[in-house]
Amino acid sequence: MDIINSFVEFSTNFISSGGILFGFLLVLIESFIPVLPLAVFVALNTNAFGPVVGISVSWVATCTGCFLSYLLFYYLSDKYLYRIFKGKYKKKVKRGVKKIKNISFSGLVLLVALPFTPAFLINIICGVAEVSKRKFIASILIGKIFMVIFWGYVGKSIIESMTDIMTIIIVCIMLVAAYIISKIVSKRFNID
Repeated sequence: MDIINSFVEFSTNFISSGGILFGFLLVLIESFIPVLPLAVFVALNTNAFGPVVGISVSWVATCTGCFLSYLLFYYLSDKYLYRIFKGKYKKKVKRGVKKIKNISFSGLVLLVALPFTPAFLINIICGVAEVSKRKFIASILIGKIFMVIFWGYVGKSIIESMTDIMTIIIVCIMLVAAYIISKIVSKRFNID
């Protein structure tokens, strides 16, 4: 336990000394390198800069990173990715992509808001499926805020979080809130 506390203290001091830009870049890079732990970076930003600034920086950074990653695959899908698949596989891939492209706005928001959903995979799939930019941006802006708040305030291990009834209730409440907000935004701005 002392080792973990020492690591958290060292990491928090390291991020604090690097400043907000450093904390921003850590979260941004995570959108391109999926093995990096977003939960840890958000928690450390929250610890280093306080809840409001830490969560805000992490939210803007993860939304920016997700959008840039999405754009990369959005513009590469027709030119390069479909060329890799030939014959019957190309048809199957296009059929799968069509299903993903037709995912509802609320469904996409919920998928993004889930704390354990791999963001990198969602970025790739939505980019390749050419989900509209408007729909993707709106879904990450809504969904990611709930996910970042979750990771900013959960000071426990993942296993403890999954078995703690309060954490499960909080996640459920946040997902319901994300769903309700997505329905309001979808209706107000005609996104889907």
